[in-house]
Amino acid sequence: MQALLPQLVLAVPWWQEPGIQKLMAALVGLVLIVLAVRLAQHYITRNLKDSDSRYYGRKLITFGGYLAAILLVSLVYRDRLVGLTVAIGVASAGIAFALQEVIGSVAGWIAISFGGFYKPGDRVQLGGIKGDVIDIGILRTTMMELGEWVDSDLYSGRVVRIANSFVFKEPVFNYSGDFPFLWDEIKVPVKHGCDHRLARTILEQAVNDLYTDELMQASRQAWQQLIRRYLLESASLEPAVSLVVTDNWLSFTVRYIVDCKRRRITKDLLYTNILDAFEASQGRIGIASTTVHLVEIPPLDVRLNDGKAPERS
Repeated sequence: MQALLPQLVLAVPWWQEPGIQKLMAALVGLVLIVLAVRLAQHYITRNLKDSDSRYYGRKLITFGGYLAAILLVSLVYRDRLVGLTVAIGVASAGIAFALQEVIGSVAGWIAISFGGFYKPGDRVQLGGIKGDVIDIGILRTTMMELGEWVDSDLYSGRVVRIANSFVFKEPVFNYSGDFPFLWDEIKVPVKHGCDHRLARTILEQAVNDLYTDELMQASRQAWQQLIRRYLLESASLEPAVSLVVTDNWLSFTVRYIVDCKRRRITKDLLYTNILDAFEASQGRIGIASTTVHLVEIPPLDVRLNDGKAPERS
């Protein structure tokens, strides 16, 4: 009877092996987690109308799925994890050196998520590249690029992915984070001899027409929140016009506050209003420009003699 025991043990079906059962349990659990994540993301996409809520909801569900998968594998193979402690400790130094960029990017992702560097939708300059943040992953930040061969704040069409570790190496410029407004200015050259008081009045009227009550109220609230959070002095949010007299013209500078994503269109509207008002002044105000006038050399009358002294009468 005892001689038959090894044969009975060998006759056990392969699917009843402990290792195979654990592998099957892990695979089934992972498949169920993936299906649950996909169904939850599909539900959020169909039922949430706000784009920000959809984005953060999908990110939260994906992160929860990763945690659930790690927890499942740890529970299934918990008896083997104890034996791997020594091996993991020995290999940790080599892994840290080989994956230092990856570890730095993960640390950057943690800093971005909890440090308030930027969030999706912000306009930033990161790693020498300016653009709008469209996604923040564990390893990389995805941006829609601005500028390059395109003037001003317009999309170039290129999608740029930057390692999150850049937040520890280079400064991060956030145009729309704590204070989503910028101070901008334009310079208007006016001819000497024009009515400078009328010119100042026109410029002040043109910039004041662009200042709506909503813009002023929003900028004041954002600035007050910034003052409460940081050590800042009070600054004027009202538009201002200043004058500098040069050798060539009267240089007016118009300074104003603008939404960081409407800088180009605001400048276009401001220039249009100014030019229309100057044209309506009936010649009292004119735009100055550098003019170069080439004067023609007068004809030269050169007479040569043969070296003899001139005859005297």
